[in-house]
Amino acid sequence: MIPVRGYRGARVGVLGLGRSGLSAARALEAGGATALCWDDGAEARGRAEGAGLTLLDLSREGAVSDLTVLITSPGIPHLYPAPHPVVAGALAAGVPVDNDIGLFFRSYATEDWDRFDTMPKVVAVTGSNGKSTTSALIHHVLEHAHRPTDLAGNIGLGVLEIDPAADGAVVVLELSSYQTELARALTPDIAVFTNLSPDHLDRHGGLGGYFAAKRRLFSEGGPDRAVIGVDEAEGQFMAGQMAESPVDDRVIRVSSASRLSGPGWQVFARKGFLAEWRKGRQVASLDLRAVSGLPGAHNHQNACAAYAVARSLGLAPRVIEAAFHSFAGLPHRSQTVAERDGVRFVNDSKATNVDAALQALLAFPKIRWICGGLQKEGGLDGLAPGLDHVAKAYVIGREAEAFARKLGGVEAEVCGTMEAAVARAVAEAEAGEVVLLAPAAASFDQYDNFEKRGDDFVAEVQRVLSG
Repeated sequence: MIPVRGYRGARVGVLGLGRSGLSAARALEAGGATALCWDDGAEARGRAEGAGLTLLDLSREGAVSDLTVLITSPGIPHLYPAPHPVVAGALAAGVPVDNDIGLFFRSYATEDWDRFDTMPKVVAVTGSNGKSTTSALIHHVLEHAHRPTDLAGNIGLGVLEIDPAADGAVVVLELSSYQTELARALTPDIAVFTNLSPDHLDRHGGLGGYFAAKRRLFSEGGPDRAVIGVDEAEGQFMAGQMAESPVDDRVIRVSSASRLSGPGWQVFARKGFLAEWRKGRQVASLDLRAVSGLPGAHNHQNACAAYAVARSLGLAPRVIEAAFHSFAGLPHRSQTVAERDGVRFVNDSKATNVDAALQALLAFPKIRWICGGLQKEGGLDGLAPGLDHVAKAYVIGREAEAFARKLGGVEAEVCGTMEAAVARAVAEAEAGEVVLLAPAAASFDQYDNFEKRGDDFVAEVQRVLSG
């Protein structure tokens, strides 16, 4: 655990008692603060009380006025579409609002670091799509190279649950826009921006607010090195903002859509090959086509970002390449779960928006596509470039009929349930095809989260194939 520094003897409110809230409360107590905890749910309050934490109804009038700071969990809105009443009360009373990420960055470095031969590093990864895979891949490469490393944030451990730093350790953090927008301290050594596509727009007041939340990791954080995906205008803009000149190698531009050029530092993937260029010449090349855990252009973008981070940390290209080949991928993200009679079954339940689903469609030439769920803003028109890869769509969800009608030019069967969709796709799939779950929608109409939706897909595949 990382004891929180700077609040010894202070009364600190903790709102939201999920994983991050509970770990924040424990870390505050370990640092000598008094954590006063609250959650709107009775079950969460019961868990906190059972863990020995102190409960205080922060929604009561005046309850927040004598707090030093209020710590909130990522899912609790603090600005748009409207602040949670407790947050609004804290802001009205002049009480600062922070989150566990801010606490981590103010607490991770200690006087003990003076004895280290190699200073610990923090790598922070954000973006709309691919940040989990990129974070996990960086962590995997470091483990392969026998570097001490932790994976935390939105993936792995809660950020305050990791152990204090060891000599030469590297912490890899996956950070959502909810986390980067609010954290009062953001000081990574290396910051990564994968890409941007519309998501969480109600929470950020539109696309500009969403991008601004991501951009804070760079503009507020001042990283020593910025690895930036430049396949969208926002990434190009941010790379230009961070660089002092075209030759500034503190910025590494990455792409899976185009061949990058110029005198700076670039890492890009074209036709399955990753290339690293510095000062106008190629210095390394990797063949990604046989890396089974990273299929498709979207994963090649993830590979470019992870490669750039690993090179920034001093690892050799061949060490990175060997680590890529042993990367198994993440559950629910382009995860191959079975193969039979030439048919491959891929779980990409994390493809909850149109852009992520499009990248999944583009990764395979002929697809039996299981899709549908709770549609997000923006419609389905963005899927058009990948629909010629679809042999047939099998639509699930409570809005399956409406979803199917929007898939113009694609044969679509309304299945409703995962059980029916998997059964029909397996019955009709032919050798060389991929049965792909890439919903292009949220899961909440039928499942608690995308993980449970993916688990259901895997269970149904296994049941049908073993039957």
